[in-house]
Amino acid sequence: MAQHFLLSAAARTLSLKEIYKSGEGAAYDTFKAMRWEGGEPVCPDCGCCETYEITTRRKFKCKACYRQFSVTSGTIFASRKMSFCDLLAAICIFVNAVKGISASQLSRDLDCQYKTAFVMSHKLREAMAAETKGHTLDGEVEIDGAYFGGHIRPANHVEDRVDRRLARHQTGKRRVVIALRERMGRTLTFVRKTEAEGVQIASEVISRMATVVYADEGSHWDHLHDAWTVGRINHSEAYSADGANTNAVESFFSRLRRMVTGQHHGVSPKYLHQYSAHAAWLEDHRRRSNGENAFATVANAMAHPVSRNWKGYWQRNAA
Repeated sequence: MAQHFLLSAAARTLSLKEIYKSGEGAAYDTFKAMRWEGGEPVCPDCGCCETYEITTRRKFKCKACYRQFSVTSGTIFASRKMSFCDLLAAICIFVNAVKGISASQLSRDLDCQYKTAFVMSHKLREAMAAETKGHTLDGEVEIDGAYFGGHIRPANHVEDRVDRRLARHQTGKRRVVIALRERMGRTLTFVRKTEAEGVQIASEVISRMATVVYADEGSHWDHLHDAWTVGRINHSEAYSADGANTNAVESFFSRLRRMVTGQHHGVSPKYLHQYSAHAAWLEDHRRRSNGENAFATVANAMAHPVSRNWKGYWQRNAA
């Protein structure tokens, strides 16, 4: 019987021991290589390749515009204070956690403040999500939705309990994650208030040349027949019939539910889109080694501009 890939040595190509044994210099060189082709610095302002190196501060000065910059200038890690070794270790821990990792656990592993771990985790999720920005799906595509949040705890005494199904008793925090997954391909996620909004999303991200779109028995998916060949599966009768199923999307939802309930215990609807994108990224790259995933995450972070949502996040809250 063949060994599962995730249990093999090929799946383990990077470890925390290796990162800290290699030291700060090796981690710094890794970030340079992921930022600039060949590791040679390029001015982020004017694009000039001729620079001076200020070795005492790990900075560079452009010979053309005289601007000083570092390897993280203009990226999602701009103004970072953490060492490169710790940053690489954080990314390694982040991608190794197949069901996600809480900010409190990451802060203990790195011996940093909870605020630091929280913001860094969301920056990494934002960089991961950017990988599929503008991506369209083709071939066989599955679409489905799953609801998260908005749980209403019943009152202690039965006479004080209300009908939690009524709109006036809802918290307004319930959201649906709409996932579209290309079989043997990528997963795209969107957060909306109703599953029916997925029809409009499908028209924007699924190619008109797609072979077939698979959906469940929900009546709102009837509109998909106007644009594609649609395979429907009635889950009250079977999970799969004649190749029609949404098992790949359900597999993703299984990972996302375990991430939300098992690691984070609750996710704000304001940030649910980032957690769902994180789960989708992990699901899509589960057959890659942890080293490949870590370096791909570094490359995504180095290519992503400064985060307007997370730069100065705690300072804005304090203000």
